[in-house]
Amino acid sequence: MKKHTKYSLLELATVSENISVKETLNSTVALAKVAEEAGYERFWFAEHHNSPTVASSATAVLIGYVAENTERIRVGSGGVMLPNHSPLIVAEQFGTLAQLYPNRIDLGLGRAAGTDTATAQAIRSDSFQAAHSFPEEIQKIQQYFSDANKTSKVRVALAEGQDVPIYILGSSTFSAHLAAEKGLPYAFASHFASTQLYNALRIYEQEFQPSEFLKAPYTIAGINVIIAETTAEAENLFTSLIGMFYGMLTGNMQAVQPPTEMTDEWRQIFHHPSVNQMLKFSFVGDKETVKKQIVSFLGETNVDELITVSTMYSAEDRIKSAKLFAEVMREINAGSALT
Repeated sequence: MKKHTKYSLLELATVSENISVKETLNSTVALAKVAEEAGYERFWFAEHHNSPTVASSATAVLIGYVAENTERIRVGSGGVMLPNHSPLIVAEQFGTLAQLYPNRIDLGLGRAAGTDTATAQAIRSDSFQAAHSFPEEIQKIQQYFSDANKTSKVRVALAEGQDVPIYILGSSTFSAHLAAEKGLPYAFASHFASTQLYNALRIYEQEFQPSEFLKAPYTIAGINVIIAETTAEAENLFTSLIGMFYGMLTGNMQAVQPPTEMTDEWRQIFHHPSVNQMLKFSFVGDKETVKKQIVSFLGETNVDELITVSTMYSAEDRIKSAKLFAEVMREINAGSALT
């Protein structure tokens, strides 16, 4: 395990039953402020579309909203789903954000659509082709951000020379090869895609080529974290997330439901192969329980950073969990520093 592991938060702005979108987004800012004070490295928004549960579809807008209401924490995309967007528009949006909030903006890029096929086509008619052009699309964004682009016919002047680190996001080994080849930091979506995590990390580490952007491999793993005062309470809170994923798999998507008791029926749903595979890297319990799980996970993966998803019904429970997880990471890092 590395001596110091950074910890961050990935936000989907999940909408809970009987809670408005406005209230949800206000709670997102409240969570970001807590994360900043608790030592979180970054606060990223995931891009999803055509979902009644997720309110983070306009990532650039929400990044600006959170950056304006915080002072130090890095804010960015986890990620911009590039097949949905023109590279030039992405450079304009994130160049503008970098001008407004210098040295605080991250640009995570993924090649999935973040939605169903019909919606992807509605967003961008050539989305399928754009997904296959993902490496070239990244190169275009890098060009727009470079000082060398000042002599080009097509420019994004406000982005040129701005410090906006690009991260490659992925849930398969394709992204690992690409991030390694380009010499860029790599974030794996293991909070819902568990099967390829270890293979992807191994490929990235072995194939990494140093670049002007990054001299050594840098890895981030996504995990689900729910911490409460007791493990029983945390398991009850976990039922909301299990229900959300079960709804996704059965085509019955709805707002995040209030938690219930973790009954045998809920455990059976969680252990269904499809649900369990997606939620494999979920760390649920009191502080000590989660701490042991995290130490084990870090020992197995050796990642540089953890980015947590904390889907719960109540904003108050999410904030409490975020504070407790920060305590867990501080304790782990303090212990690592002594070894």
